[in-house]
Amino acid sequence: MSLCTYLLVKHIRKQIAARRKQEHNDTVSPALETRNLSPYASELAIVMEDGSGLDSPLFDFNRVITATSNFSQESKLGEGGFGPVYKGKLPGGQAIAVKRLSKSSGQGLKEFKNEVELISKLQHRNLVRLLGCCIHGEEKLLIYEFMPNKSLDAFLFDATKRGLLDWKSRYNIVEGIARGLLYLHRDSRLRIIHRDLKASNILLDEQFNPRISDFGMARIFGRDQSLERTGTVVGTIGYMSPEYAMEGQISEKSDVFSFGVLLLEVVSGKRNNHFVDEKGLNLLGYAWTLWKENRILELIDPSLGDSWSCSEVLKIIQVGLLCVQEFPADRPSMSLVVSMLTSDTNVPVPKQVAFFGRCHSDSISSMESKQTGSANDLTISKLQCR
Repeated sequence: MSLCTYLLVKHIRKQIAARRKQEHNDTVSPALETRNLSPYASELAIVMEDGSGLDSPLFDFNRVITATSNFSQESKLGEGGFGPVYKGKLPGGQAIAVKRLSKSSGQGLKEFKNEVELISKLQHRNLVRLLGCCIHGEEKLLIYEFMPNKSLDAFLFDATKRGLLDWKSRYNIVEGIARGLLYLHRDSRLRIIHRDLKASNILLDEQFNPRISDFGMARIFGRDQSLERTGTVVGTIGYMSPEYAMEGQISEKSDVFSFGVLLLEVVSGKRNNHFVDEKGLNLLGYAWTLWKENRILELIDPSLGDSWSCSEVLKIIQVGLLCVQEFPADRPSMSLVVSMLTSDTNVPVPKQVAFFGRCHSDSISSMESKQTGSANDLTISKLQCR
């Protein structure tokens, strides 16, 4: 090849590379840098050890600083166990939520890595979308799509905002959470137990559609795995199933129990781990007492006014009571829960719920060996409004 030809080919290649770079910049936010372009990729690779999870786009730290006005107080949306969350805006106008790992947080690199690895592989309309992550020195950041209505607890347990959630919105939220959990348990590429499902981890978009968030404590299960035991119990008091809280037993039924607590909270507008009635019962015990005394409609949040449907409310309550059964084998699977919520399927009559803080020593596997299925020998009844 002559020198002229060589120089001509080199020039053409440069032009092609420049054009591709320009096309990339036109379609990708300038605040976003891919794995190959980010100056922090090597640092993240060290944190991720084996390099897994690097499918998530990497954000340049300086541009996150700009987007959040240097993590200003005005940009702060709130604070959770992981650390503070800030609202930001990318140069193209896209709003983002930046979760910043707090140095004083009980969570750390393990939870950061866990969330990046898991949520980057999950896509469902009822799961929050991870846009990317960033690590710079001691700074570790997770960047999510922005949810304008913040979290479910910001409305459900606020006396002034509770009324904004009418019954139609609440039923839609319940159904969306159920579909998201079913995806995690059965339909996603990975089979995942969330382990920290609660109202503050349910984010709401502009139409109040729910998105399950915070996968820092989630656990991957094998397709044929039904039970795991852990010596480190993590989660939130009031949402943890008794067998998990007392014996460290993790299964799909752990999430089902948390979901049941959420259902009763959505109907009542009361937080389980803060509510105590005159008999000293928490929300689950109170709901069970009302159920046995045929006074269950007293559980309904007064702020709902007349917006609620009697048949739907009764269905939600009964499904909620089924999900918080004392024995895991008596709780329905999420596939059955979705079926009960979205169709006219008869709902089984609940047995004793777990509200005394007791947990039997029988393992989940031994109980399920006696009963296959979620609602085996339970009497079936059709809910009736009075």
